[in-house]
Amino acid sequence: MRLASRHRGSWLGLEDCGLAEIGRIPGRFGSVETVVLGQGEPIVLLPGLAGGWRLVAPLARILSRTHRVALVGLRGDRDLIGGGQGQRPSDHALDVARVISALHFEGPVVLGASYGGAVALELAVRFPHAVGSLVLTGAEARFRPNLGTRILRSALERCPLPAGSPFLNQFFNVLHGCRPEPGPITDFLVARCWETDQGVIASRLRGLESFDLSDRLWEIGAPTLVVAGTKDVVIPPSRQRSLADAIPGAAFESIEGAGHVAFLTHRAALAQRVASFLRSEVQIAS
Repeated sequence: MRLASRHRGSWLGLEDCGLAEIGRIPGRFGSVETVVLGQGEPIVLLPGLAGGWRLVAPLARILSRTHRVALVGLRGDRDLIGGGQGQRPSDHALDVARVISALHFEGPVVLGASYGGAVALELAVRFPHAVGSLVLTGAEARFRPNLGTRILRSALERCPLPAGSPFLNQFFNVLHGCRPEPGPITDFLVARCWETDQGVIASRLRGLESFDLSDRLWEIGAPTLVVAGTKDVVIPPSRQRSLADAIPGAAFESIEGAGHVAFLTHRAALAQRVASFLRSEVQIAS
């Protein structure tokens, strides 16, 4: 399924929101695409399992009104590499640390959505000096494989799925937390996710199987906000609240009616909660 041309410009047009830089920064297994826009205190925005930085670009446009936002792609997002190397959250965290250093950001806010939340947690534990504040949405401290993820990974590994596959599109629909209405948001989500090679998605799912930071969350010293959609069926809000409870001093917020992709469907509400959290941190610091 492709995004209708009448919607594409309004969703992907970064040219009207202060685009400053676009390029690639070398990483361990190749370079990663990075886009920087806006002015102000830095926010590093990390995308999910599929779709790359383009999927979180609508959120970045809102955040860039008051901040300098770096959208960091994950290695393999735009490459047809059939899986490739270094597709674990810890590998991506190393790339992000290098990006933060290359951009000369000091103590940025790191916002991780879904799989990007796992990467952000790895970053906060392994490179604490690189993280000023931490915002997580649709994330938890360890991966819990279930029948659905096992079937998905098996299908991705064993047979090429044509673009627009009803099987994979049904999985995308689960991300909304309910059956979504046809329209630009649904089209945009599916179109962006299909831009990530299915072998890369399968490799990331395989890499997630060893992801477990549940016994190291006490090490996180950065002020942390966890935001959950009340209709998130991928990682239920109760498990995201447990994540917040396990991180020293972390705050928890929910967004009513949002599913796993709150960063897209409820991006304004998420941006508002991020802004409130950062204002409270400034008040505490002063």
